[in-house]
Amino acid sequence: MKNETYTKVTLVIAVFILFSTHIGRCDNIDPNSKYGYGENIGWLNFGTRDGEVTVVDANLTGYVWAENIGWINLDPNYTDPNVGIKNDGTGLLTGYAWGENVGWINFNPEVPGDANHYGVTVDTEGNFNGWAWGQNIGWINVDPNVSGDPNHYGVKTSWTTSYYVEFDDFARFGSEWRKLGPDLVADLDGDGDVDASDLAEVAKEWLKKCPPGWPLAY
Repeated sequence: MKNETYTKVTLVIAVFILFSTHIGRCDNIDPNSKYGYGENIGWLNFGTRDGEVTVVDANLTGYVWAENIGWINLDPNYTDPNVGIKNDGTGLLTGYAWGENVGWINFNPEVPGDANHYGVTVDTEGNFNGWAWGQNIGWINVDPNVSGDPNHYGVKTSWTTSYYVEFDDFARFGSEWRKLGPDLVADLDGDGDVDASDLAEVAKEWLKKCPPGWPLAY
């Protein structure tokens, strides 16, 4: 009788611990799509149990694991607002992660003389896209399907943006913007008039900054 009671108590405690562990988890990386790749460092796992990488509207938290370089902290919790990976709410990521063995990793790198955007974004389906850059380790790719194996390569989260830019938003913006004509506030091409060519300049810049997956990004 004592053994039976002991067994039941042990089972209840084990179930409680297991349940509590799962309740406490807040990561939202797809377990079937969790790997980035660095040419110089190999695979990076965004979906380990201990790392608990989580994407929310404001930022990313948790740790990425790389067999060859150890843990990468996505939210080092420094006072510098540029440190830690920030999310602008649309899936455009900026800021720096920290690896004890490799230093800072920039999630929104710029290439001198190149206007293209190479940084990491999260599209409207939760797929990570783009590249991060570490001075000591080079480029890290998080795009899915690059290797033709979407179940193992590429990073995906269940978080998706609640911000959407649709064509009517752009058309309304253009209409209101051109009303500024007499003040020439919107004369971006410097020809002394506010016209379609100025609107084209806005569209060009907007397309550069739209995260992949937005209607105006294509």
